[in-house]
Amino acid sequence: MKLGAIEAGGTKFVVAVGNENGEVLERASFPTTSPDETMKETIAFFKDKDVEAIGLGCFGPIDPDKNSPTYGYITTTPKPGWANYNIVGALEEAFPDTPIGFDTDVNGACLGEAYFGAAQGLDSALYLTIGTGIGGGAIVEGNLVHGLLHPEMGHMLMNVREDDPYKGKCPYHGTCFEGMAAGPAIAERWGKNGNELPADHPAWDLEAWYIAQALAIYVLTLSPKKIILGGGVMHQKQLFPQIHKYLQERLNGYIQKEEITSDKIKDYVVYPGLGDNAGICGALALAKVAKED
Repeated sequence: MKLGAIEAGGTKFVVAVGNENGEVLERASFPTTSPDETMKETIAFFKDKDVEAIGLGCFGPIDPDKNSPTYGYITTTPKPGWANYNIVGALEEAFPDTPIGFDTDVNGACLGEAYFGAAQGLDSALYLTIGTGIGGGAIVEGNLVHGLLHPEMGHMLMNVREDDPYKGKCPYHGTCFEGMAAGPAIAERWGKNGNELPADHPAWDLEAWYIAQALAIYVLTLSPKKIILGGGVMHQKQLFPQIHKYLQERLNGYIQKEEITSDKIKDYVVYPGLGDNAGICGALALAKVAKED
């Protein structure tokens, strides 16, 4: 099965052709500029590829509700020119006979990890990307989580650690998870980008503390069988042991599952099995689902 994949990010679009096994056969990328320019390049890439379906994992917020009049739209994004843009409609106009799978980039990445990566064989998983922003996607009982909108896991309020005077970066919520732990918050708090800080810098202990606080809430609400942490910040692999420790402390023995209470936690909260390909492989998974539907 020949499938198309689009990882539509606020900074760049990645487009690819692959197959139902998550193998990427051809790819290209280009900056996210105006909708007209960016979609023209996207459509041109697929014009001669003869794909059977296209999966689109998209930056948001989006409207993924097929019963909504604004299904397929990017909605209230601050990205200039993209607010209230019908991105699925643009693809359907160019490829009227091709099924289009559409979801958030993080829901797509979660599906990709379930199909091809660290959560294979599981009907429950959580995927978080921690980078320029923080977003989350979840699979519960085999289905991606949607509802009134889609998960916005980066915006729940945090308890601020006593030794942290930082007021938060999020313009909406201040000290939410994204406001305290995304890449721009690290840079503003410490005066340097995260990739400029040494592995033993105190920034990373604080970062792990906030991440573990959020994960404890997700464990108690969504009960995922695997938690996958991607995004640029998680390239700091030294974070994982600290996150494991703080998550166990947060839960404080309340959940008596070996995956959490023992050293098996290192296999419960993990780096993406697909690495930096989680997003584009997630789009392939969305295409696969669209074709099968």
